[in-house]
Amino acid sequence: MPPKKSQKLTPFSVYIRWRPLPEEPGATEIKKTQSSASDGHSVSLSLPDASGPSSSRGARSWTSAPSFTKVFEADDNNRGVYENVVSQTFPKIMAGKTCNFFAYGHTGSGKTHTIVGYDHEDPQQVGLCLSAAKELFQKIDELNGSTESNDNDQKLAVGLRPDGKVHVRGETETLEDGKVRVKPIRVVPCWTFEELQTVLEKGLDLRATGTSTVHDKSSRTHAVFELEIVNQALVEARDAVIERQAELVPHGKFATDVYIEENTKRYTQGSDGKYITNLDYTINQERIDAAEATKREYEERVELAEAKVQETFTTSQHPCLGGKFVFVDLAGSEYYDQKSSASAAGSKQTAEEKQEGRQINSDLFALKEVIRARSSNQTRIPFRSSPLTMVLREHFLGSESGFSAMILTVSPAADQYAATMNTVKYGNLVAMAGGP
Repeated sequence: MPPKKSQKLTPFSVYIRWRPLPEEPGATEIKKTQSSASDGHSVSLSLPDASGPSSSRGARSWTSAPSFTKVFEADDNNRGVYENVVSQTFPKIMAGKTCNFFAYGHTGSGKTHTIVGYDHEDPQQVGLCLSAAKELFQKIDELNGSTESNDNDQKLAVGLRPDGKVHVRGETETLEDGKVRVKPIRVVPCWTFEELQTVLEKGLDLRATGTSTVHDKSSRTHAVFELEIVNQALVEARDAVIERQAELVPHGKFATDVYIEENTKRYTQGSDGKYITNLDYTINQERIDAAEATKREYEERVELAEAKVQETFTTSQHPCLGGKFVFVDLAGSEYYDQKSSASAAGSKQTAEEKQEGRQINSDLFALKEVIRARSSNQTRIPFRSSPLTMVLREHFLGSESGFSAMILTVSPAADQYAATMNTVKYGNLVAMAGGP
């Protein structure tokens, strides 16, 4: 990303998106109303008959604060959501800023449909991620066509991170001469929209699915899709940083080993088994200093490579370089309610899938705590509470002029009332915490 003068958490705008009522015999719809105020929309939820047998944990009526930016109804398609939520942020992206979009909701509520979409041929149903990519390429093509330079290093493209999983770091490789390279989450430079769509679809194939308490094809991992404006010079500069870091690893390890070895020789084991100072040995400080000097030489190479990345931003003729869309399709949180008819599906889950469900709930709780800490202006934000929040840390720490939005996907089905209320309450917290 471009150099930052300061770090400030960006506000959240929160939207509600209702999915259609499932076409099932006897399906009943919860009572939902909304009202508008100068500072946002509020929603009221209740069961058709709160005193009936459908009543269970969390089944009481509830009204939110006027904290939601907009409420999308079941007949609003993906295109309408895109135009209202994402498209308006392009001026920020083209100024090199970062805009984040989270889809949060319970299993089967339509998160993946919103972010990715299942019909990539229907322009009205394409997910937010691909719609943004298509418009982004249109704007990039205009810039590339109008540039006065023929330098291919300056031609813009879209860098895509299409992993279907959350990683804290990538895989580790051991190379020749002891070099160790820790790959970041893979970034794929894409020069056309068609190329990006192919890479994205391959990335989606990596995403784990399994049985949840709601259906048999539930996403069991969080998916983070990053669309960043890059050029060849930036890609090569970042690759050089990875190579210099790989070269540093063996020299850093050697310096540590030498220090430990020399200090260990200062002690010897006595006849009673206890360690005492070895007065006959003098630490070879020159050996330690030589190893540290070599390590410092390679550290400086890393610093020079990192400076080259920053120089790429300052010398670029395009202020949009580094502009980034981040789309997060959060895995559906498991909502166990033994009185709910959905709990029967839980018996289909394997022990591994149940453990994954608990981890997903843990991740989403950590995300909520990060937002809560933000709302109370705490000096320490608990990003390290889960792998999810660690990965999302850089996106939370966006520039002041960036933008973040959360789309709550919810079901109007009465048998999903508790799950829907839980989602809307979560979003209400995010909206209240994310206000200016």
